[in-house]
Amino acid sequence: MEIRQLRYFLTVAEELHFGRAAERLHIVQSAVSQQLRRLERELGTELFARSTRVVRLTEAGDRLLPYAREMLALQARAREAIDELRAERAATVRLGTSSGLGARLDALLAAFDRRAGHAQLELVSGSTEERLAKVRAGDLDATLLRGERTDSGLEFLPLWQDALMAALPARHELAARESVELSGLAGLPLRLSPRTRNPALHDLVMRSCREAGFEPVQGPEFTNAQDTLAAIGYGKPSWTVFYAPHADQLPVPGVVFRPLSGPAPVMRAYLAVRTGPPGVGLRALIEACYEAAEDDTA
Repeated sequence: MEIRQLRYFLTVAEELHFGRAAERLHIVQSAVSQQLRRLERELGTELFARSTRVVRLTEAGDRLLPYAREMLALQARAREAIDELRAERAATVRLGTSSGLGARLDALLAAFDRRAGHAQLELVSGSTEERLAKVRAGDLDATLLRGERTDSGLEFLPLWQDALMAALPARHELAARESVELSGLAGLPLRLSPRTRNPALHDLVMRSCREAGFEPVQGPEFTNAQDTLAAIGYGKPSWTVFYAPHADQLPVPGVVFRPLSGPAPVMRAYLAVRTGPPGVGLRALIEACYEAAEDDTA
């Protein structure tokens, strides 16, 4: 039993005339008759008594009529619910985010709120690859990420740059300095996420160390901020890196954060979007990202 057949049945039941029903449905009369014959065969009974002059409902047709009306009403309500969801989603911009954004995310949210009118911003976390896949699939409108990428079907809009800061044991002699030469960390074990987890950061740190003239001593892997900082503060001396905006929000006993120099590693942030003209909400998000980036350079 198809919704289409029930719609045809209900229209003929209201008109009691196949020709007028076909006109209302904007199809030919033979198509109406064919679909109703199929419905009758499926139900095993006639729904209409037909003669050359009169069309009337049979007892079976009378029994079916209220259910047909109910099912068509349910279909209409279901369509309305989906239309409402589509309208809500059109007014919601879904942005992928990552950890370590710090005050930059606050600035972006404030800028979006000023520009977006009634649109809402929904933040979605996940790995970089997961977020990029969701942008490609249309499940996210955009995602923030760090490090240059090239992906078919996506456009990467350059935003701000984040300097890296060294997280050191407060008891280490380098902690007394306002900034730390990268080469001064050559003998201290480095706690770094594996490349499979964060290739952009891993490559930047390794490249910067080599440019400073040394191959870093590999310490235990960076697991999460809390555990890694606790190990740096109270375990064997080691170091790691954090983006400057994130470091400002991580006061941890036993650990100090110091700017790096000589050379100072810097990571570029991007907004990944699908290629093509953006909608109103996404355009507001792009403008908010640019505004947050401009505030950073002002």
